[in-house]
Amino acid sequence: MCNAISPVAAHTRVWVLQHPSEVDHGKNSARLLPLILDTARIFVGESEADFTPLRQQLKAENLAPVLVYPADDGEVFSLPSVGGQPESRVLLLLDGTWRKALKMYHLNPWLHSLPKLAFTPDSPSAYRIRKASRSDSLSTLEAAACALAQLEPGLDIRPMLQCFDAMISRRLEAMPEAVRQRYLTDPERETD
Repeated sequence: MCNAISPVAAHTRVWVLQHPSEVDHGKNSARLLPLILDTARIFVGESEADFTPLRQQLKAENLAPVLVYPADDGEVFSLPSVGGQPESRVLLLLDGTWRKALKMYHLNPWLHSLPKLAFTPDSPSAYRIRKASRSDSLSTLEAAACALAQLEPGLDIRPMLQCFDAMISRRLEAMPEAVRQRYLTDPERETD
């Protein structure tokens, strides 16, 4: 993957709250973020206590967190007003299946009061090696790229998406042909 990684100079920090079951998952897109963005960090955990160091750092550095999270039906969010310098902004993303991300959200009430950034993707996810139950599902890397594009309109996010595409292509190339075809054509395959 090294030849597919091109750094992106975002000012906004991107911090991922990653469910423990995602850490060693072969299809984990979040692990690419710190390789592309020097402002990216991954915090592994599930409960409020697991994210105490993250919360302490937010407070100690007077950072302005924004949670990237889908809007409920009928809920409309505008781009959050985030004060201070771009370097004080922190995008928080939950990394896990929809079920695990929702559980993490409920186990962490401190997330509920944060400004939320929700958006409708311009196109479907390119994450063709994982199935999601929602049509607006994006991988963690895709969600980070879309959110950064909204907060930093001049930022070129193409290197992020190209690296993501390279990861998917390599995963598909490593699969036996029958398995690869199932991933590409079977809409009823199991959700990972």
